[in-house]
Amino acid sequence: MIPTLHELLQKADSYREKISSVWPLEKEELKSLDNYFRIGFTYSSNALEGNTLTISETKILLEDGITVGGKSLKDCYEAVGHSDAYDFMLDFARQQDMEISEDSIKKLHQLFYQKVDAKKAGQYRTIQVYISGTDYIPPSPEDVQQLMSHMTDQIHSSRTTLHPIELAAMAHKRLVDIHPFVDGNGRTARLLMNLILVNAGYGVVSIPPIWRNEYINALSASRRLNDMDPFLKLIAECVIESERDYCRLLKL
Repeated sequence: MIPTLHELLQKADSYREKISSVWPLEKEELKSLDNYFRIGFTYSSNALEGNTLTISETKILLEDGITVGGKSLKDCYEAVGHSDAYDFMLDFARQQDMEISEDSIKKLHQLFYQKVDAKKAGQYRTIQVYISGTDYIPPSPEDVQQLMSHMTDQIHSSRTTLHPIELAAMAHKRLVDIHPFVDGNGRTARLLMNLILVNAGYGVVSIPPIWRNEYINALSASRRLNDMDPFLKLIAECVIESERDYCRLLKL
């Protein structure tokens, strides 16, 4: 029997409560856990967008600073930049008074993209962009500023009315739909999603590259059919998988 969204959210919350029972962790243990998820999240988020680094190559690059022969500089820059954005995301998410703004979203993109193209890092696009493999056309560049302002207002106003996982998924989808940057929108959206989830007490959540088709199809359905349910369920399932990993590592 396929679980409902409500059942998935309940399951995610039960895992969150189990993990919170051992929180806060010792400083060194938390650092080790953060580093573990940095590798997996950086690898998976980049792989979803076609980055060719394997998880082992990502680990070697981020932990030892050694680039892998035969891999493009862009792939390496994306991994290092994503790691920097991950650190900012975690630090910001753990602030009790965290408020998401356009500046914080631009900062996530700037850190991720600065080594790829410093001039475009953290800057809204000034050209029309198109998304390959879909008939969806993002808004014109003239509308990006207003749409991003509305999105951050929506995130703020919805914090008391939406479940945190629903809020994170909504923010993720809205940013991808607006496509405010020339490149790196998907990765910025997943960083933003995690910013909301970590602040709400969940762990760092990755979307496995093996789920790429399901992920793209769920996003497409949410636009085409105006039905968020498939995307919400997919994100909830990713949260549950991540929390199972936390429980395994923490021996819960």
